[in-house]
Amino acid sequence: MRFFHASLFALCLLTVAPAGSVAADVKSDVTAAYAAWDAAFNKGDAKAVSVAYLPSAKLMPPTHEVASGSAAIEKFFAGLHANGVTNHKLEMIDAGGDDKVVYGTAKWSAKGKDKDGKPADFSGIATHVFERQLDNSLKLRMHTFN
Repeated sequence: MRFFHASLFALCLLTVAPAGSVAADVKSDVTAAYAAWDAAFNKGDAKAVSVAYLPSAKLMPPTHEVASGSAAIEKFFAGLHANGVTNHKLEMIDAGGDDKVVYGTAKWSAKGKDKDGKPADFSGIATHVFERQLDNSLKLRMHTFN
């Protein structure tokens, strides 16, 4: 009977232990995805930004005009670049998920121009839903921000 209880206890530890390491890995994976996204955006390369999204991804900006798919997402970010938006930065608030679906929340900031063409700072909150790929990378399935 002792062997049975010891075995059951060991099994419980094995099934619970990876959850903590997955959480730590998820946060570092999201941090890396955010750094790559910022780097692509700050190069002014809308095509490189769109590669971070799945072909069927949805981008839901505060304009309420949903961009569906790579071409529409690329066009949206090309418009931001054309309007002088630069110095984008994502700062993770939280991240979580599992081996297939991962979420991240972040504070974002950028520099640009206001409606009068004067320099302006922009900021807000963003939510990202990623899908883990076979190579363990993260691709965005949904992205919304204010």
